[in-house]
Amino acid sequence: MSGHTVTRHDVGFDSAGDTCAAWLFLPDGVTNPPVVILGHGLGATREMRLDAFAERFAQAGIAALAFTYRHFGDSTGQPRQLLSINRQLADWDAAITHVKGRSDVDGSRVAVWGSSFGGGHAIVVASRHPELRAAVSQCPFTDGLASARALGPVGTMRLLPTVARDLVAATLQRDPVLITLAGAPGEKALMTAPDALPGYLALVPEGAAFVNEVTARVAPTITRHRPGKVAKDVRMPILFCICDHDSVTPPEETLAYARTAPRGEIKRYDAGHFDIYLGEAFETVVADQTEFLTRHLKA
Repeated sequence: MSGHTVTRHDVGFDSAGDTCAAWLFLPDGVTNPPVVILGHGLGATREMRLDAFAERFAQAGIAALAFTYRHFGDSTGQPRQLLSINRQLADWDAAITHVKGRSDVDGSRVAVWGSSFGGGHAIVVASRHPELRAAVSQCPFTDGLASARALGPVGTMRLLPTVARDLVAATLQRDPVLITLAGAPGEKALMTAPDALPGYLALVPEGAAFVNEVTARVAPTITRHRPGKVAKDVRMPILFCICDHDSVTPPEETLAYARTAPRGEIKRYDAGHFDIYLGEAFETVVADQTEFLTRHLKA
C-alpha cells in the first residue's frame, strides 16, 4: 500500500474522571493533519480491527484516533463490562475535546467513524457536533426494535430473567449480573445470529483477551435506542456503509434512515455484518471510506 509511513502512539484521554485508552496513528511527514476518531461496536475494543482502518486512513495523510470505551478493555471504569449508551456517547464527546486540544493534529478538521453499535453512535455524535467535517457510519445499529426482531421473541424472552436480576443488583449496588454478548443460535445472548459468535471471535487478535459478556441491564436500553432517527439532523457529509446480508442490524431500516440525512452518501456491500472487517470486503470498504474522508477532510 503506497502512501505515508505511519507511527502509532499510545495515548489516553479523560472522560468523566476515567481514562479511555486509545491509539493515535500519525502520518509521518504531514504537518497538522486532519483527524478521524474511531469507535467500535457492542462490547468490542479497539484491538478488534479498528487499528486496520486507522492505519489505512493515516497512510492517506489523515491522523486517526482509535479508542476503547470506559468499562472495557484497558480503559478504566467500574464496574467492568458496563455498557451504558449515555456514557459511551460522553466518551465520544471527550475524544472530540481531546483531539481539538492536541498540537499534532488539526482540531478544526475532525471526522467521526463508528462501526456497528458505534455506527449508531457516530450518527448521534454527528447530529450533536455541527462543527465536524464528516462522519462514517459502518454497518450501523440504527434501530433497537429492528435488532430485537432479528433476535426474535423467543431469544428476547430468554434474556428477561437475567436482565431483571441485574437491575436488582444495580439498585442494591451489588456486583452486576453479566450476559453473553455473542452466542450460538438458541443460546442466551444479545446476538445469536449464526455468524455472530464466529464473526466476533475472528476480530480478536492472537493472544488478546476478549470478554464476551456485558452487564445485562443494557438489554432494554438497546431495544429502546433508535439512533437512526437523528440521521435527518446530521448537517455534514455522512457516509453509510451498509451490508446487504446483515443479520444483526437489518439493512432495510438502516437504508430508510440513511436516506433522511441531508448530505448522506450510501454504499452497499455484498457482505454480512462481520465480513466487513476482513479480507476482500475490508479492502473494498476501507478504500471507499478513505476516498470519502480525503474528499471532506483534506479540502
